[in-house]
Amino acid sequence: RSADNNWDFWTNLPEALHQVTIIMSERGIPKSYRHMHGFGSHAFSFINADNERFWVKFTFKTQQGIANLDDAHAAALIGRDRESHLRDLYDSIEAGDFPRWTMYVQIMPEKEAATYRYNPFDLTKVWLHEDYPLTEVGVLELNRNPENHFAEVEQAAFSPAHVVPGIGFSPDKMLQGRLFSYGDAQRYRLGVNHHQIPVNAPRCPVHSYHRDGAMRVDGNRGGTPAYEPNRHGQWQEQPDFREPPLSLEGAADHWNHRVDDDYYSQPALLFRKMSPAQQDLLFENTARAIAGASSEVKARHIANCTLCDPAYGEGVALAIARHDEGI
Repeated sequence: RSADNNWDFWTNLPEALHQVTIIMSERGIPKSYRHMHGFGSHAFSFINADNERFWVKFTFKTQQGIANLDDAHAAALIGRDRESHLRDLYDSIEAGDFPRWTMYVQIMPEKEAATYRYNPFDLTKVWLHEDYPLTEVGVLELNRNPENHFAEVEQAAFSPAHVVPGIGFSPDKMLQGRLFSYGDAQRYRLGVNHHQIPVNAPRCPVHSYHRDGAMRVDGNRGGTPAYEPNRHGQWQEQPDFREPPLSLEGAADHWNHRVDDDYYSQPALLFRKMSPAQQDLLFENTARAIAGASSEVKARHIANCTLCDPAYGEGVALAIARHDEGI
């Protein structure tokens, strides 16, 4: 892996600085899967009983508490056990110490998206809790290990397009790409009827228009008509599940998504929430990780950090200088 290629790419994407700051901080290497939060990142939508749309983001907060590893402990751990995270999760569940995460949502009324200070559909931005606080929904608990890894893990077909009535999507461009690409990957990997594999099959009956294709194993709806409308009342539309119309405004063009007048305010907020000790760790981790990059790339990262916060840029610059001098 080339540090120069890695950091050349990152530093040419200033919108990535928020994520890079997280990766280089003490949160960069979680102690285990059980000791980390989960973030949906993408904006989805909720449709209420009055057919009103709200934009929503999902968050899962670990009940085990946040715990992380520094580089030295991570290197020692992976040297002993390359499956340390998977083993920790498996052993905890086997012992009955079931890991749990509290699920929250942030909810934004549809019209507020047009006036929010950040693009709410930009994957590189977060919705600040002070603007859209976390609302507790429930608890996710992992309480059973797979009986057979191939059947229940390798054949599992995840896709953000798998939603239930009441949950919809958003104009998030990365989400729009994933809505197609994830399902397409599963069709290539497992076949067009992968939804019939037990681990992917619905637990309650589904009257789906989906028929035919390789490896169809359920009778294929027998002699049910394959067209609609028909005199049997099969495959009728269900307008109750239709989403409200989405208002679209503005000119259609090949817009440069990189045009943004704010790459730095959110990583600045994150940096300023860190204690001095946490900031020092951020500087040192960055210096070690960027050590193999060119002087040009290092200078570009220092410049980006300085635009975020002068103390961030100065701290990274000093740490890189110490590392380069072997101090």
